[in-house]
Amino acid sequence: MRKLTTRDLTLAAMVAALYALLGYFGDILSLTFGPVQIRFAEALTVLPFLFPATAPGLALGCLITNLLSPYGPIDVIFGTLATAIAAWLTVKMPRWYLAALPPILVNAVILPPMWAWAEVGAVNSAFWAACGFNALTFIPGEALACYVLGTVLLKALPQIGYFKPAMRQAAQQ
Repeated sequence: MRKLTTRDLTLAAMVAALYALLGYFGDILSLTFGPVQIRFAEALTVLPFLFPATAPGLALGCLITNLLSPYGPIDVIFGTLATAIAAWLTVKMPRWYLAALPPILVNAVILPPMWAWAEVGAVNSAFWAACGFNALTFIPGEALACYVLGTVLLKALPQIGYFKPAMRQAAQQ
C-alpha cells in the first residue's frame, strides 16, 4: 500500500470542499436532494479512478452536504455510506468508461429505498411504489451527472500537468 502524501491529503480535502460547495449550490437550485435530482457534485465521484486519494474526500464532502438533507440522519448515514462504497469501487474500475458505473449503481440500490422508507415509514405496497418512482426519477439525473459531467473531468484532468504525479498509473495510459 502506498503511503499518503501531502499532495494526496490536499487533493482529498479539495475534493471534499468542492463536493460540499457544489452540493450547497445545487441545493439553492433545488437539485441536490430528493428523488428528482441532478447533484452536480456527483460528477466528482469518478475522480477515484484517476486519483485514489480522492475517495475519502468524496465521502467527507457527501457527509457535509447531507447535513442539509431533508431526510435527516438516515441520509447522512446511508447517503454518505453509498458514496464511500461507490468511491472504493470506482478505484477498482479497469477502464475510464466504467468509472461512472459504481456511483450510479450503488446509489440506485441504496438511495431510492432509503427515501421510500423516509416517506412511507414501513415496507408495504406504498413503500415499493415510492421506491420504484424514486429509482425512475433518480437514475437519469445520476447518470447525467456521472457520465456526462464526470466524463468531462476524466478527459480534462489528465491534461493538467499538476495532477499527473497524483494519478494512478492505469489512468495515465
